[in-house]
Amino acid sequence: MSDHDVHPDSRFAVVDGMRMHYKRSGTGPTVVLLHGSASSLHGVEAVARRLEDSFDVLRPDLPGFGVTGPRPDRDYRVRTYAGTLSRFLDAVEVPRCVVVGNSLGGNIAWNLALDTPHRVAGLVLVNATGYPGKRVPAAMRLARNPVFGQVLRRFVPRSAVARGLRQAVGPAHRGVVDEELVERAHRLWNRPGNRGAMVDLACTDQPDRSAEIPGITAPTLVLRSAGMDGQHFARFLTGCTEKVHPDGGHLLPQEDPRWVAEAVAEFARAVSR
Repeated sequence: MSDHDVHPDSRFAVVDGMRMHYKRSGTGPTVVLLHGSASSLHGVEAVARRLEDSFDVLRPDLPGFGVTGPRPDRDYRVRTYAGTLSRFLDAVEVPRCVVVGNSLGGNIAWNLALDTPHRVAGLVLVNATGYPGKRVPAAMRLARNPVFGQVLRRFVPRSAVARGLRQAVGPAHRGVVDEELVERAHRLWNRPGNRGAMVDLACTDQPDRSAEIPGITAPTLVLRSAGMDGQHFARFLTGCTEKVHPDGGHLLPQEDPRWVAEAVAEFARAVSR
């Protein structure tokens, strides 16, 4: 039986007992793109396509999402994700790269920069999470509810997926949430184990490492939407550059992929010299 979500350019690497699904294209310095929670590599694909002429671009489905699916050990701590990412980079023979992360992906990226600084030539945080007090997405809040969490393990209505996506983008970018995007997101949510993984992630007690952020030594670019809360990285990272999108929401790589790609490309060229 064919898998609708596995494409001719799909690749797999065995890491931590999982077959991690990823795509890789282009040549040049390596850039790794990490999607956010309740998403998949498709969330950064439009950025990847704009970078692949000048860079070797990797984008994995993070554990718990997309075709990769759930972790066997159900350990969804961000620091565990960072360790898995490091071993993924070993598996695909990438010793050092620029790491770009949106939302949860950004949190994983800066944890990687703290724990294995030799791997990170440059760090790009796109509306990243990790500071306490950042507003939790509606899907995560629902998943933490004992009653709704049990419902989400069994069923995720398409209408709820569409509503969550529309809430995650800025008002000026609602048009990106079209039928194709909703259908794909709903289908990936409903792959075996993914619903339960989302609930497990939402209910995981994440240790607060924000006090360690000033210890990041990698050159860092912060890309944030003007109205996004919890974005204090530029304040505490020496030599950090910040660019602010005037009307974006949480999902900047999908809302304005050209803006993100141009900023990443300029930064990656500078740190890869």
